[in-house]
Amino acid sequence: MTLFLCAPRGFCAGVVRAIHVVEKALEKHGAPVYVRHEIVHNKYVVDDLKKKGAIFVEELDEVPDTDAPVIFSAHGVPKSIPLAARARNLLAIDATCPLVTKVHREAEVHHKRGRLVILIGHKGHPEVVGTMGQLPDGAVLLVETPEDVAKLQVPADRELAFATQTTLSVDDTVEMVEALKARFPAIHGPHKEDICYATTNRQDAVKAVAPKVEAMLVVGSPNSSNSQRLREVAETEGCRVARLILRADEIPWDDLQGITRIGLTAGASAPEILIDEIVEALRARFALTIETVTIADETMFFPLPRELRESV
Repeated sequence: MTLFLCAPRGFCAGVVRAIHVVEKALEKHGAPVYVRHEIVHNKYVVDDLKKKGAIFVEELDEVPDTDAPVIFSAHGVPKSIPLAARARNLLAIDATCPLVTKVHREAEVHHKRGRLVILIGHKGHPEVVGTMGQLPDGAVLLVETPEDVAKLQVPADRELAFATQTTLSVDDTVEMVEALKARFPAIHGPHKEDICYATTNRQDAVKAVAPKVEAMLVVGSPNSSNSQRLREVAETEGCRVARLILRADEIPWDDLQGITRIGLTAGASAPEILIDEIVEALRARFALTIETVTIADETMFFPLPRELRESV
């Protein structure tokens, strides 16, 4: 079997920063630290941080009155969450990815200029909930499909702007933006596209590998938007077998029978140790040749929040 490794793959700068936020908070303050929502969407990462002393909760009311830090996940939170933490005098540390924060700030600027914001994203995803929660109710309209765009009802004299979730399919988002611009030619867009560099690079790497292989394995969690999009891109590009798996024990061996060329990538919240685990599982079954297909070199780095920099 020939294994084609997609590059870039796995951790992005925002995920690295978020994980380091939890680790440095534990180093500085000791255990426990509380984390609202999964810090990133990966069970291996979350379980590892739990072992180190992180306690994960879904809502602030699950956090007792404490001096321990409360960390907000990389996906971002509505404005009401930091306000609630401040009201309880909790030590809040924001691990929101700076590229998500960029979308928040853009939405706020549009709102201050009197524009109704249309957000392209997936309903219920924490990033979408956080972005919509930056503005008052009704100030952001969510669209998921071109059909949603066609059904939008907005005042004829209202200025419009759009923003996007950072982890969407690049190709699907282009279609959505074209639909918005076709219906609302004067709509304002972001100065620089909202889909993050890591999402774009990982999807481009899958597009480069997919024509070479019969199957694609994507390492990532089912609730990881960017990982799901990688699987979809592989399918769109013609892979007859495209599977999202958490780790090696989920490899669909029956689906790989007769296949001699396989691709492997990982979502932005999946650590490289899980890739290594899958490579070894394949090596145990096949005479394996490995080729790496690189479409970009990533050098992005995000500094830690101010509250933790002094401890580094």
